[in-house]
Amino acid sequence: QVQLKESGGGLVQAGGSLRLSCAASGRTFSSYAMGWFRQAPGKEREFVASISWSGGNIYYADSVKGRFTISSDNAKRAVYLQMNSLIPEDTAVYYCALDPSHSRLRIGAESSSWGQGTAVTVSS
Repeated sequence: QVQLKESGGGLVQAGGSLRLSCAASGRTFSSYAMGWFRQAPGKEREFVASISWSGGNIYYADSVKGRFTISSDNAKRAVYLQMNSLIPEDTAVYYCALDPSHSRLRIGAESSSWGQGTAVTVSS
């Protein structure tokens, strides 16, 4: 079983930046994708960004393109999300996910491994 632990959330003013981190532990895979999802109050969980094991395939939701950057460190089994130019609509709980299948991860499959989430609040 994989355990994922997010950190870096908090309260920030609109226009500010935050960097989220997620570290994996437990079961290992020869390769895997990692990513970020978010769930705002009263809304469904939505895809934010994902990165393949090689780093050669990166995907972003349209709503965060140009503002958020995902990166990873395979040696540390970690994934990061640099969030710039934050807006109130980015307010949500951000979840880290891991899956050996990048396509399965991108759809937010329940069978992927999920963290407990870290809250991000952007004030106007």
